[in-house]
Amino acid sequence: MDRIDTVRLASFSVAAEAGAPRANAPWGVSSEAPSAGVSADKPEGRMDIVFIENFIGQTIIGIDSSELHVPQPVRMNLAIGVPAIRACATDRIEDTINYAAVRAALHALLESHGVRLLEALAEAVARLLINDFGAHWVRVALAKPAKFDDVAAVGVQIERQRSDMPKAAYVQSAQSGLADYASLGEGLIPN
Repeated sequence: MDRIDTVRLASFSVAAEAGAPRANAPWGVSSEAPSAGVSADKPEGRMDIVFIENFIGQTIIGIDSSELHVPQPVRMNLAIGVPAIRACATDRIEDTINYAAVRAALHALLESHGVRLLEALAEAVARLLINDFGAHWVRVALAKPAKFDDVAAVGVQIERQRSDMPKAAYVQSAQSGLADYASLGEGLIPN
């Protein structure tokens, strides 16, 4: 998380605690201050952030013919927002997002996604985190670090909320996701 994200997180926490609407809500969250778990679509209370920085995986992605046959590196930075994480009190991996399970799911997605654009891949990652890991909102930043010689990286950053996803899709995927990710935190997926 960079310095700007830390400042945004601080303003998010202060506004949420005050219960005040936020004109510049960070992370793609609505301007209404969230509060503690009334419904799966509109969480209430504090939102905690689980993050993964500089995940690098290999995948075939791109529109140029040179990119469609050889895997290339893709760098991801993820911020995963969930209602106050129970693991803060319980100290149990079952009560939070398991980084190892997310990492394994990302590697599997990179092997099988079948999309050509980073934008479409970012959307697939956001859906994975919301549908299978119970995130209420996510920020996904994807980059191709080696695309051009004169540019450090090119990429895209998106933010999505659970309310952006059709309810049937995330409930169905969440139910199948429980079997795939047994270490998923309790209470993070709606019933």
